[in-house]
Amino acid sequence: METKWRWLLVTAIAPIAWGSNYFVTRQFLPLDYPLWGSTLRALPAGLLLLALARSVPRGAWWWKSLVLGALNVGAFFVLIYIASHLLPSSVAATIMASSAGVLLLLAWPMLSEHPTWTAALGAGAGFA
Repeated sequence: METKWRWLLVTAIAPIAWGSNYFVTRQFLPLDYPLWGSTLRALPAGLLLLALARSVPRGAWWWKSLVLGALNVGAFFVLIYIASHLLPSSVAATIMASSAGVLLLLAWPMLSEHPTWTAALGAGAGFA
């Protein structure tokens, strides 16, 4: 039972991080420099992961890491950063709140996973 609560708390990290994205971007990161703001957002996490892993890429993983880093920071983070400045927080919150229900419905045809009442109630509570 203790393991279940631990994993429940671990899975809560992603919504909290996404929820704080708009506040942090608007309040603490420079408005006119999306690449710089994206770098400031990604650098602490990258340094933390490097400290935890205590190893650097080897062999072919150097160029794979560079490509993944460029796509993640150079494309995805920049687009998220721009959306954070242009999209009203209420619209972003509505999209994020509906994501649990959308995934619940997508899992039905794609994974043949039928929605349970508890999952539907959880998605409804999140949206409410």
